[in-house]
Amino acid sequence: MAILIDGKKLAKQVNQHTTTRAAGLIERGIKPGIAVVLVGDDPASQIYTRNKHRLAEKMGLKSDLYRFPTDVKQSTVLGTIKELNNDDSIDAIIVQEPLPDHLDAVAITNAISPAKDVDGLHPDNLGKLFGNQPGNYPVACTPRGIMRIFSYYQVPLAGANVVIVGRSILVGKPLLALLANANATVTIAGRHTKNLRELTTQADILIVATGIAHFIGKDDVKPGAVVIDVGMDRLPSGELTGDVDFAAVEPIAKMITPVPGGVGPMTIASLMEQTVDLAEWRRNGQK
Repeated sequence: MAILIDGKKLAKQVNQHTTTRAAGLIERGIKPGIAVVLVGDDPASQIYTRNKHRLAEKMGLKSDLYRFPTDVKQSTVLGTIKELNNDDSIDAIIVQEPLPDHLDAVAITNAISPAKDVDGLHPDNLGKLFGNQPGNYPVACTPRGIMRIFSYYQVPLAGANVVIVGRSILVGKPLLALLANANATVTIAGRHTKNLRELTTQADILIVATGIAHFIGKDDVKPGAVVIDVGMDRLPSGELTGDVDFAAVEPIAKMITPVPGGVGPMTIASLMEQTVDLAEWRRNGQK
């Protein structure tokens, strides 16, 4: 039986520390602020945005939400981001995805100031990450949360054979850089990779972020592997599940994240933690 990775428990610890740090800044007259830009009426995005807003306020952070209809013009969104870049009360900016097809998501992401890019997706920040450069810069929140899980559960990374299934800019690619920087041997694959099972069954650490329910089963996993499931999928029954068939894989894995309660809470905890980071770095004049 696998060790169950308790993302809720770890996130609670991270949130407590972040709240303490935020209180220290507030005592100095600095209230960390996050702004979320939400376009359209996607139900999952609304729930996720509402949860982030509630947590931010609970932790004492300034939290502003900018809502736009689905047919909003690109220029309107870019104008709002420009205003937020220049707003000294805002330390972190996040544009909630998915965006409607008529909007240029890359241009919108690139318009965010690198110093306020709490998602870590601006080319400047990604370039520093892939270059393993020293200094302070934001990192994508889900990969950051996963790296915190590895640290907390003392999962050895140096020399480990890691396979990431999913090549998104939000998860797979930043995580590739973080793990390579930690001296892991990393293979990144996708749902169309040939002979994918040959790769996954060799992985000491398997990370899955495809958005396909139960994409990975028992026969796809090396016995004794650490399995990180980033998926949040809804079955026809309405049940929330992951990209990994938990019931089949859990008996053979060494460690595994459940869905829900695994990676998800750590993503939001990392978002709040990084908002406070950005507030500290910006006030200290660090780049």
